[in-house]
Order: sequence, then structure tokens, then C-alpha cells
Amino acid sequence: MAEKAKKVKKQENAIERYFRETSGELRKVSWPTWPEARRLTGLVLLVMVFMGVFLWGVDFLAEKMLNFFLGL
Repeated sequence: MAEKAKKVKKQENAIERYFRETSGELRKVSWPTWPEARRLTGLVLLVMVFMGVFLWGVDFLAEKMLNFFLGL
């Protein structure tokens, strides 16, 4: 009978635990202010444009070199 008196701990549902832990982690996040978000977005766009131009140049040079070496 003593064993029946002990409460059986309910096993935690994995989905419930996931959402509880996720919401707890989101509370710890240091979200950027609006000016910071705009500045960082501009920086990302600038880097994307730079990398696009750089890769276009590398591709263009590689094509020209390949055509030169293959005699096309």
C-alpha cells in the first residue's frame, strides 16, 4: 500500500517540452533595435551585391581563360 501512496510522475510530452524550452530561449534573445536592424540589413545587401559582382568577374575571367586555352 505504501507504494500506491507515492505519486507517479507523469512523463513529459516531448512536444510540450520543445515549445516550453523554445519560448524560454526566445525570452533570452537580445533583439536588435529598429535602427540596428536597418543598418545590418543594408550591410547584408551591400555584401550580397559585392559578392555577386565579384563572382560574376571570376566567372567571366574563367570563361575567357577556358576559351583561350581550348582555342574556341
